Amino acid sequence: MTLKKNIATSEEGFVFNPGTGDSFSTNTIGGDIIALLKDNKSLKEISEIICKKYDVDKDQFEKDLDDFESQLKDYAIID
Repeated sequence: MTLKKNIATSEEGFVFNPGTGDSFSTNTIGGDIIALLKDNKSLKEISEIICKKYDVDKDQFEKDLDDFESQLKDYAIID
């Protein structure tokens, strides 16, 4: 999963797709995921980093990450 190059983001979790005009805000973890995508981290790396940082259950987080990935695809934020 890679973030499209034209996507604008902020540290507060605001995401804007200039190609579609869509924008949305994420929570803290969503913002971290998008920042990690900007750093070209893999899903496995993202999962490890987030689970360690927030001390969350890995299986549950991976399910949530799959859902978040689907949302990002729906908004045309990732390729």
